[in-house]
Amino acid sequence: MKAVIFAAGLGTRLKPLTDTMPKALVSVGGRPLLEHVLTRLQAAGFGDFIINACHFSDMIASYVERRPDSGAHISLSVEKGEPLETGGGILAARGKILAAGGDGFLAHNVDILSDLDFSWFLSQVRPDALSTLLVSERHTQRYLLFDDDMRLVGWTNIATGQVRSPFPDLDPSRCRRYAFAGIHYISDRIFDAMDALGFSGRFSIVDFYLAAAKAYPIYGAAPASLNLLDVGKTESLAAAEEFVRDRSL
Repeated sequence: MKAVIFAAGLGTRLKPLTDTMPKALVSVGGRPLLEHVLTRLQAAGFGDFIINACHFSDMIASYVERRPDSGAHISLSVEKGEPLETGGGILAARGKILAAGGDGFLAHNVDILSDLDFSWFLSQVRPDALSTLLVSERHTQRYLLFDDDMRLVGWTNIATGQVRSPFPDLDPSRCRRYAFAGIHYISDRIFDAMDALGFSGRFSIVDFYLAAAKAYPIYGAAPASLNLLDVGKTESLAAAEEFVRDRSL
């Protein structure tokens, strides 16, 4: 199985650490964030990895080269200049993703730590799904909106009242509301959909999903229990240390 790990971000919320290293190599529990993700995914059966990189990409390449051989195949998709965001990063890695074989791939943010049961998550992927998004009832301001079949229909910011949806008559109050966890399983058919909808260059995968949701089935999967931590800012590092220690991650 193959996976894309998003590691191209500038990590501005982790400054000053990211003034001298990429976010992917910030240490938690004595190991880089990237290593936590790689180890968890390998244990779940993933063996082909594409890491999208931009900020200090040479340091990530050096880390991968020094990593003890674990049987995994790891390659980098390096973005020059400015990061292409999550959607643009997937599109830029198209050749490497398709060359890895199979018909779909897991996408995982490098700064997400979780105790997700990946076998369960993969069992939730429907044959017709363009993408299956891991979601939870985590408290936030921005939520994805789903119908009763857990098909994506929109997005809302409850702090501002903003709603985005390809369905003009959508009533957010009648939707299921979940937070996106930064982990999703994506069909290789996504590249044809991106071409059909005219996506290119730099763009967010969530922007793509919202544009594609009317024509393509995109579903959410919400586990009964999920412990997840976004290690996106310096204030979360102490919690991350506790997270990996308590769960032996």
